[in-house]
Amino acid sequence: MTRWLVTGARGQLGSELAALLRDADLTAPGRDELDLTAPSLAEWVRDWASRAGGRRVVLNAAAWTDVDGAEADPSGAREVNALAPARLAAACAEVDATLVHVSTDYVFAGDQADRPYEVDDPVEPRTAYGAGKLAGERAVRAGLDAHYVVRAAWLYGATGGNFVKTIAGLRHRRETLDVVNDQVGSPTWAADLARGLVELAGSGAPYGTYHCAAGGQASWYELARAVFEEVGADPERVRPCDSSVFPRPAPRPAYSVLSGSSWAAAGLRPLPHWRDALRSAFAADRSSLDTPEG
Repeated sequence: MTRWLVTGARGQLGSELAALLRDADLTAPGRDELDLTAPSLAEWVRDWASRAGGRRVVLNAAAWTDVDGAEADPSGAREVNALAPARLAAACAEVDATLVHVSTDYVFAGDQADRPYEVDDPVEPRTAYGAGKLAGERAVRAGLDAHYVVRAAWLYGATGGNFVKTIAGLRHRRETLDVVNDQVGSPTWAADLARGLVELAGSGAPYGTYHCAAGGQASWYELARAVFEEVGADPERVRPCDSSVFPRPAPRPAYSVLSGSSWAAAGLRPLPHWRDALRSAFAADRSSLDTPEG
């Protein structure tokens, strides 16, 4: 029997993991119950492990995801995205648990345009957020043999704020939308990523680093048009622009499509194409994705 611990279980990904594993032997605390930055982390994990016989798997969905906020508070972001995973890896090593740690496309420079990023491509983060997530990856690798580091990208889902919900909501308030078309990535439904992580954890695949993202690629402009199509709005109301129109504290990668070759090589099922996944997401949870407040 596998006993599961999901960190960050109230967040966008964690909530999907908790829902997927609701019939399993699951512990799914929110931050108010398990704060990975607290000194009590190791004791908390030891207590969980003492009540969890069989195989133990920790799915770490807790993260600082405010990319611009990390530029303003790099030490705070690093505490959550680098130091906390290091402590969690050490705690997992102590209780003989496997750790599945979620990372990001922001560990790459984002200036590659000829092919998707492979797991062993050179890393070169250009933001405080990316640097912190890369440090977290390295800490997990150094602190625990039984680990999976899984990079994902452009996540959206029913819980919390995200681009898909924002665009769906903005159609109620703006006649036209200008959306950047010079940033390209892999829009990924959180529910699909959750299924992938659980499959990986139980697959017996070699420990190491993997990419798990939807198939295909899209610009934010293309994704916004697709969202309009899903909610029955005219996609011609979405207009393309370049990134200079919306300067941000943290530069966004121009190209951060993640290759699925590592995933396929491990015999794991590929995630659906991003456009099919978006359609499925609205079919499954339209009321959460399409809100006036989005």
